[in-house]
Amino acid sequence: MPGWKWIRQGLNMAPPESSRPRAGAADETADDAIIGKALRWSLAALVVFALAVAVVLLVGRRVGRGPARLTSLQPPTQARAEASAAIPVVRFEDVTDLAGVRFEHFNGATGDKLLPETMGSGVAFFDFDGDGDSDLLFANGASWPWATQEQRRVGTTPRLFRNDGGHFTDVTAGSGLEISFQGMGLACGDFDNDGRVDVFLTGVGDQRLFHNEGGGRFRDITVEAGLKGLTNAWTTGAAFLDFDRDGFLDLFVCHYVQWTREIDYEVNYQLVGIGRAYGPPLNFPGAFPALYRNDGHGRFVDISEAAGLQVRNKATGQPMSKSLGVAPVDFNNDGWIDLIVANDTVQNFVFSNCWNGTFAEVGAQSGLAFDPFGGARGAMGIDAGRFTEDDSLGVSIGNFANEMLALYVTQPDALIFADEAIAQGVGASSRQSLTFGVFFFDYDLDGWLDLLTVNGHIENEINRVQSSQHHQQPAQLFWNTRGAGRAGGFVPVSPMQAGLDLFQPIVGRGAAYADMDGDGDLDVVMAQNNGRPVLLRNDQVLGHNWVRFRLTGTRSNRDAIGAWVHVRWTGQSQWRQVMPTHGYLSQSELPLTFGLGHAQRIEEVEVVWPSGIRQKIPPSEIRLKALNTIREPPF
Repeated sequence: MPGWKWIRQGLNMAPPESSRPRAGAADETADDAIIGKALRWSLAALVVFALAVAVVLLVGRRVGRGPARLTSLQPPTQARAEASAAIPVVRFEDVTDLAGVRFEHFNGATGDKLLPETMGSGVAFFDFDGDGDSDLLFANGASWPWATQEQRRVGTTPRLFRNDGGHFTDVTAGSGLEISFQGMGLACGDFDNDGRVDVFLTGVGDQRLFHNEGGGRFRDITVEAGLKGLTNAWTTGAAFLDFDRDGFLDLFVCHYVQWTREIDYEVNYQLVGIGRAYGPPLNFPGAFPALYRNDGHGRFVDISEAAGLQVRNKATGQPMSKSLGVAPVDFNNDGWIDLIVANDTVQNFVFSNCWNGTFAEVGAQSGLAFDPFGGARGAMGIDAGRFTEDDSLGVSIGNFANEMLALYVTQPDALIFADEAIAQGVGASSRQSLTFGVFFFDYDLDGWLDLLTVNGHIENEINRVQSSQHHQQPAQLFWNTRGAGRAGGFVPVSPMQAGLDLFQPIVGRGAAYADMDGDGDLDVVMAQNNGRPVLLRNDQVLGHNWVRFRLTGTRSNRDAIGAWVHVRWTGQSQWRQVMPTHGYLSQSELPLTFGLGHAQRIEEVEVVWPSGIRQKIPPSEIRLKALNTIREPPF
C-alpha cells in the first residue's frame, strides 16, 4: 500500500516533530478556507498562463514535427452505455418476513415536527453470541415525556434478533437491552477484550454502554464506565477504535446540535403552504464531538478537549461541528488511525492523529472540508474504502437533496483529496436523492468495491412544495466498472440488474451489510424511519470465487479493529480494513470479504495489525470459499 513508510521500516514510535501533523491547527480552519480559495484562484491563473506559454511554444516549433495525429476519443455517453451493458445480474430479494425480522421503528412524532423524530435510526450486524454468524440489533425511538396518554406507545426499545443460519429470532426480552429512549445510533466492539462484543447506543438526552455478559445477556454499565451523558446532549454516530494503539478500544461519539423542544419551537422551520416542518440544522447551535479513552480497567475518560477535537467558530467562539457520521481510517498511511467527520451544513472535519494523544484538524488542507466550490453541504453518512487499482482512498459522504453524493479520492503522491463524484459516475445520478446510509462493499464478488446509498427525505410532505422530491426514496447501487476491465468509475445499477426489492421506496436511514446466511456474498439491511426495516438477501449466482477473514488481536485489540488486510491474486490486489463503522448510525460485520472473480488461487495475503506488526500468511494455509481465522503473532 502506498505510504506505509513508517510501518515498512518497522517503527512503533512517534515520528520526528517535523513530520507530525501540527496540533492546534483546528482554530485556523476558517482562515484556511479563505486562503484555500485564494490559492485555488492563483493556481487557476498559473495554469492559464502556462497553457498560453505552451501554445506559443508549440506554434513556433513547426519545423521537425511529424504529421498530425488524431486521437480517437470515445464519447462519454457511449462509454457509459457500454459499461452499463456489462453490469452483472445479481438479485437482492426482500426476505424481511421470511427471515422472521418483525420490527417497526417508532420516532415518537405527535405532529410537532421536532427534528430528532426524522433523523433516526441505525442498525447493526454483529455476532453477539459468538456462534460465527451475524445477528441484528435495531436502534429505536420512544414517546416524548410530554406526549399525551393517547400518543404514547409502550415497549419501544432496541430490538435484538439472533441469527440461526439466515432466520432470525427476537431475543430482546431478558437481554438487558430493554430500555426506552429516543435512540439514534449504535457502535459495537469488545472494549475489554473478553471475547464478547459490547454495545454502545446513542440518542437524544441519553447514551448507554452495555457490557456483553454472555448467554444472551447485556448489563448497563454506563455510569460505572464513566459514560453518563448530559441530559440535553444529542449523540448520533459513534465508533470504537484504538486511536493510541494501546490494545484497548476507545470510543468516539458524534454530537449533532444543541437541541431542546424550546429551541426547536424557536427555530420554527416552515414550508409555504404546510407550516411547521422538519428542516436542516442551520439555525441550531453546534455541539462538540467526544473522544473517550479506554483506561484498560473498564472506564472511559473524556479527553475531547485535550485531544484537540473541540473546534470553535472563530467569530462566535461556539462549537462549529454538527456531526452525524464518522469514518475512522488511517487516511495518511502512517499506521495511526485518523477520524473523518461528516458535518451537516458546516464544513467536514479531518482529525489527523498526531501520535501523542492529540489530533490536528486538517479538513481544509486535505480538501475534504468543502464541496468543489468551497461550500458546506448537508452531510449525513460517511464511509471510506480503497476502490481503485492504485489503492487510492475514497471517502463517500451522503448529502442533502439536490447536493449529490460526495466521493473524495486521494490524489497521486499527495495527502490531498478531490471530489470526483461526477468524474466517477455517481454525481449526476445521486443529485435528487437525500442520502443517509452509504457504504462500499463488493456485492458481485468480482474483487472491486461497489457503492450503495440508502435514501429518504426528512419532511413527509415535501412533495407538496417540491414535485421532484418524495419522502420515500429508492436506494441506489453503483457498480464499479473496473470489474469489467474498464478504466474506472461507477455506473448506476437498474432494477433489471438487481431486482425490484432493492429499489423499493422507503424513508431510508441507517444500513449495514453482512454474509448473514454463510454463502459468501454480502446481504444488506436498510433501516427505515418510523417504519419497518428491509432485509435483502443477496442471491448472486455468478460463480465468482471468494475468501473471508476473521482477525483476532493479541497485542492489538481483540476485534482487530483498524487492521488492514492485503490480498493479491493474478493481475489484481485489494485492501480491506477491519472496521464495523460504516455509513449512517450503523455497524456492519467484522469479518472481511474479498471477491476474487474467476481467480482460482491467491498469491499473497498480508495483515497489517493495529499494533504495527506485519504478518504474511502462506497462500497454502488459506481456504477459498471459506471463513479463515487469523491470529496476531505475539511478538
